[in-house]
Amino acid sequence: MNSGSDQLFTNLKKAKRSSYEALYTKNYHSVERFVLKNNGTVDDAKDIFQDTMHVLLVKLRSDNFELAASIDTYIYGISKNLWLKRLRNISYSKEIELDNLPLNDFCKDINVSIENEKTFFEKLKTVMGKLSAHCYHLLSAIFLENKGIIEIQKIFGYTTKHNAQNQKYKCIERAKKIKKETDGKNY
Repeated sequence: MNSGSDQLFTNLKKAKRSSYEALYTKNYHSVERFVLKNNGTVDDAKDIFQDTMHVLLVKLRSDNFELAASIDTYIYGISKNLWLKRLRNISYSKEIELDNLPLNDFCKDINVSIENEKTFFEKLKTVMGKLSAHCYHLLSAIFLENKGIIEIQKIFGYTTKHNAQNQKYKCIERAKKIKKETDGKNY
């Protein structure tokens, strides 16, 4: 990412309204065109874009989120997947005109980003599944539920904040060891 993209990314993580407005200005119309070409309405496009922003916000708040493509590509990919999922769920009788979409680098980037994210979550699931129940619950509380170390101390009954931090460190190290052992294996 360049410095302008880095600043945008930082501002998005801080949930600055102006950053989301800039994303809307830059990306909404391409999402709207896609939805309209595929049996949707302007209201559908607005809903999908809003859902996309929600997904993006949740992803940005996770500590391990990294963009594998541009933010614009990521937004388009999320929107496309949300809309196609909605179409499948409501069983549209009209055929979706995916054949008319240009198969260019932009579309390839979207698919690569989505595949990378799927692969990451499959690997994460494998590693988390091999952890002890205690480490699984501790790391889930910290990284998936965004609980702070003081809250972790209370939930898990650690006598001090330091004990909670040590336990977090040990579980992270265990997860790293499992990841290292499973790297190179097929998932």
